Order: sequence, then C-alpha cells, then structure tokens
Amino acid sequence: MSIFLLGLVIFFAVHSVSIVNAPWRDRQAAKLGEGPWQATYSLVALIGFGLIVWGYGLARHDPVILYWSPTWLRHLALLLLVPVFPLLLAAYLPGRIQTTVKHPMLAAIKLWAAAHLLANGTLADVLLFGTFLVWAVADRISLKRRAPRPVPGAPPSKVNDLIAVVGGLALYIAFVLWLHLWLIGVSPIAR
Repeated sequence: MSIFLLGLVIFFAVHSVSIVNAPWRDRQAAKLGEGPWQATYSLVALIGFGLIVWGYGLARHDPVILYWSPTWLRHLALLLLVPVFPLLLAAYLPGRIQTTVKHPMLAAIKLWAAAHLLANGTLADVLLFGTFLVWAVADRISLKRRAPRPVPGAPPSKVNDLIAVVGGLALYIAFVLWLHLWLIGVSPIAR
C-alpha cells in the first residue's frame, strides 16, 4: 500500500501546483521555459502514475473490503460512465459541449470517479477514486479564481461535438466490452 500511496502523493502533488499556487507555477515555468517545465511536470506525473498502477495492482492481491456494492449500483455506475469519453474528447474539440460544460475534462473525471466509487468498495478503490474526485472538485473550484490554461486541441468546428459524441460512445463501448478487461483485468459487465 505504501507504493500506491506514494504514487498518489506524487501524481496529485504535481497536478495540484496550479490549484495551490498558480503564481509559483508561472514563475517556475518562466524561469525554466515552458517546454522544460512541462517536460519535468510530465516526468514527475508519469512516475507518480506508474507507482499508482504498480501499487494498485499490489493492493488488489490483498484487498481490504470497506463495503460491498449491490448489483444495481454497478448498473448505475455503467450508466454514469456513458458521457465520460464524450466529455474527455470534448475537452480537446472546441464546440458547444465544451462551451456549455466549461471544463469537460474535470466533469469527466468527477463522473468517472463517482461511478467507480459506487461500484468498488475496497480501500484501494476508495483511495484511488476518492482522491481523483476530491482533486477534480478542488481544481474546478480553483478555476473560479484563476484563469484556465489553454488546452491544445482541434480548431473550432461545427462537427467537433459530433466527433466527441460518436467517438466517445465508441470508446465507451470498446472499454465496456474489451479494453477495461484487457487494461485493468476486470470486466465491468461480467460480475
């Protein structure tokens, strides 16, 4: 569990710099240059992510059960996950979805984390998905007092929303039917 916790701390510490102290982040980026800052940021985040994946895998071998989810909550979780991939794609595809939701990636993370908390009740699950949920809420609140950084993406187009929805739903179906089992080792529909 210590590897998992270390990964969470590293990953979310680097992702929380702008939440906690945006001026410090801007000074460091100016001092190093935006490219080297982003490279350093990405490397530290990748190390944290790697430790999360490794530690979470280890924690699954000896799970500490906090609660059992009834079957209907797992079905509700699958329903809550339907808009997650369209929202993720909309973060990079400027259109009506992006304008309406304002921060579609954070909305996607909140839905993803909440759905997984409904369906999974081990200590590692609660720590992982709970941390993502708390971080996304904190980031969204902090964006009310700071300017969001531009997210690189496609040029604005009338078809971006269609691409986000169709592509996102295709990704959702692929994840539910195959990719979740292949990547995570658990099928969300075969329990």
